[in-house]
Amino acid sequence: MATLQLDGLRKSYGETAILHGIDLTLSHGEMLVIVGASGCGKSTLLRLVAGLETVTEGHIVLDGRDVTNLDPSARDIAMVFQNYALYPHMTVAENMAYGLRIRGMTKDAIRTRVEATAGLLGLEALLSRRPRQLSGGQRQRVAMGRAIVREPKLFLFDEPLSNLDAQLRVQMRAEIRSLQRRLGVTSLYVTHDQVEAMTLSDRLLVLHKGVPVQFAPPMEVYERPADTYVAGFIGAPAMNFLPATLVRDGTVARLASGHELPLTDGRRSGATAVTVGIRPEHVMLAPEGLTVRVDVVETLGPETLVHGRLGDEESLTVVLPSSSLHVFDAASGLRVNA
Repeated sequence: MATLQLDGLRKSYGETAILHGIDLTLSHGEMLVIVGASGCGKSTLLRLVAGLETVTEGHIVLDGRDVTNLDPSARDIAMVFQNYALYPHMTVAENMAYGLRIRGMTKDAIRTRVEATAGLLGLEALLSRRPRQLSGGQRQRVAMGRAIVREPKLFLFDEPLSNLDAQLRVQMRAEIRSLQRRLGVTSLYVTHDQVEAMTLSDRLLVLHKGVPVQFAPPMEVYERPADTYVAGFIGAPAMNFLPATLVRDGTVARLASGHELPLTDGRRSGATAVTVGIRPEHVMLAPEGLTVRVDVVETLGPETLVHGRLGDEESLTVVLPSSSLHVFDAASGLRVNA
């Protein structure tokens, strides 16, 4: 196990800045998931930690040792890629053993580690097969096995499940989390999938255009998003947003329609432009309240999603509980209620 510390990490290509200063510390055995839209810099961050890209500014400290300028092979880090990166001409056993052979380990020691890891991943019967004879899920297990067998200080996962079908992603997600906890290896996991982000992480790092906008446990990110970007990105369906104005010393949000929403913890100030947010699961049907015109109803089995908009044409009436409202500054997007 190892700790990981990133201090003021920045990356630029010429005049184009990709990462704008990442500061974080991970404890032994912690799983950090880095999430954000495509192009936000999350894979670049992973590649900097791996040593596959050079750091423009800042430091990477692994278990108390500055590895910022070390060659990837000297960092004691193992990476699981999106495309598995298996050698097609090698068997499963040979793929898993390759890194150990390069290190100069004895054949007996290699065999012992490979067989133990294969047992951990349920690959015992597949050791003599080649990648083309495996399913997508089996290839992913081999890629993980190749990383595990090295017994590294740090695991890096670069969207490892994106090539799998939906059902297999669910299965592999659970397996990765279970393995990571059993092995106790500090890990960074990059994904654009918010379900993976919520279920796999001890803490989430949400990136937006190369800027870290929130670094916190997943439920804190969900329940108290730092700004409108996080609030809209994390959660499916996304949070509802309504433009409003704070009135009555910041205790009430007045919508454009004139409806007033009491705030349990408003900002004490004069009239201020804000955005009020509420998650779909907190909207409640009621005899009186806001009128909503229903556009589409999606029946998904365990839940039904109703898509609509506020308006004069009434299809149903809802209330927005004060305790579930999120208030963000309209200009900056930053959260303004506690």
